Amino acid sequence: MKFLCVSLFCCLGAVWAQTPVTPAPTPAPTMPDLPDQTVVAVFEDGVKLTMGEFRKIYAVLPPQNQQLALRDRKLFLQQWAFMRKLSQMAEKEQLDQLSPTRETLDYYRMMILSQIKLQAAVDATSVDPTAIVKYYDVNKEKYKQVKVKAIYVAFSSDPAPGADGKKPLTEEQAKAKSTRLLAEIRNGADFVKLVKADSDDETSRNKDGDFATLRPSDNVPDAVRTAVFSLKQGEVSEPVRQPNGFYLLRADEVTYRPLSQARDEIFQALKQQQYAQWLDQANRDTKVEYTSPEFLGLTPLMMPAPGK
Repeated sequence: MKFLCVSLFCCLGAVWAQTPVTPAPTPAPTMPDLPDQTVVAVFEDGVKLTMGEFRKIYAVLPPQNQQLALRDRKLFLQQWAFMRKLSQMAEKEQLDQLSPTRETLDYYRMMILSQIKLQAAVDATSVDPTAIVKYYDVNKEKYKQVKVKAIYVAFSSDPAPGADGKKPLTEEQAKAKSTRLLAEIRNGADFVKLVKADSDDETSRNKDGDFATLRPSDNVPDAVRTAVFSLKQGEVSEPVRQPNGFYLLRADEVTYRPLSQARDEIFQALKQQQYAQWLDQANRDTKVEYTSPEFLGLTPLMMPAPGK
């Protein structure tokens, strides 16, 4: 609805744009604390504007116009009266019945009513509390949490020594080192000690290899996500290649977010699911008879013969 208000307030915005802007910050204007029935203006045709009606108008204004309407209320009322007068003049002259004005008004009316109906459908959607519990039980893997420790073995195609004077490993050497470290871990070597001695990720190395607590929905590379969520607690992944190194990932702790934490998220997911089903059904129930294959581009247009 607000996109319509932008058009309605073109002339209002133009007048306000001419108002000098003071460089010093000013407090945000506030809504007058008046009863809804208070009359704040009377227009030249005798129609009264109440505080309650002003609040409703204010609610649909774009944010920038809301601030301007409160900052200069007298100017707002003047411009509102001016637009009322112009629109009444246009209706009296039946300008609203001329093309393309009539089609434009019909289009925006249809758009606004469609949006209102969609929002009403969302608001009317209800979710049974038992459905939330069932969804959680069926989709529990979505709420899995894995606390991960990591060893990172870097490689580079640039043979130049780094800041520490060491020559970087090639990809082949890094993979071989990762494979060797994995074998040592599976033979009982202390993971944290290997982190301290061999990991090239300084941040996690300083935290005994603590990498992150990951969820399936987290934005991480697919290879990392697949490796982590296939691990049981205490297991270590095969070397996971990334653009500049290999990771050995250990599932330090595997838990599940409790239903109490996931309930709101599930509620929204089920609500959206029901709304999508309603929307799809409403769309499929909409019938159209297509009467012109030429309009649809299914057959070529027959052009009249020259001279006819």
